[in-house]
Amino acid sequence: MKYQNCAAVAQAPDEPLDLGVGLRLEDANINPATGLATDYLNRFNEAVMLLDMLATCPEFRDDFLSWEPMSYREHFRASRSRTRDLAIAAYDTADPNVRSGLDTLAATMTVVLEATRAAMTSDLKPETIAALAGNAVGWLKPMIARAGGIINGDEEITDAASPQAVVDQLMKR
Repeated sequence: MKYQNCAAVAQAPDEPLDLGVGLRLEDANINPATGLATDYLNRFNEAVMLLDMLATCPEFRDDFLSWEPMSYREHFRASRSRTRDLAIAAYDTADPNVRSGLDTLAATMTVVLEATRAAMTSDLKPETIAALAGNAVGWLKPMIARAGGIINGDEEITDAASPQAVVDQLMKR
C-alpha cells in the first residue's frame, strides 16, 4: 500500500498549519505526505557515528554508553526547536500505519543499541568493542535508511514484525 496524504495535516501550499508557530510543514522539515520529520533519525545517526569511531578511538566508549533512547514525541519534547510542537502534532495526526512502521523500526534500532551498550559495559578488549560496534553499525545503517524512506514516503509499509523478530532475523545473517 502506498502512503496516502496525512489528511489531518495536509494543507494548501500557501496555508500554514498553525499551531502557534505559523509555519507550514515544509518550513519545519516535516514531510507533508507522512507528517513525519527526519530530525528524529538524528538520535540514531549520533549513536552510529559514535559506534563508527570506536574502532579507532576507544575513548568514545563512555559517550556511546551514555546514549539514551527516546520516542519520537520525547525527542521533539526535548528539542529546543521552535517547530517541536508542530512536529509532535503532525506525528499525532499521521497515518497510524506509517507511524507504526516508523515506531517499530525505532524500537528495533533501540533494541540493537541497548544490546550493544549492555555488551560493552563489561571489561572488553578494544578489538572486541570494535567488532561489536561494527556489527551494530552494519545492522543499524539499513534500518536508518528504511526509517528515512518511511518518513519521506518512499518506503512501503508491510506487516511490521516485532522489534525482537527483526533483531532475531538480523542475527541469523
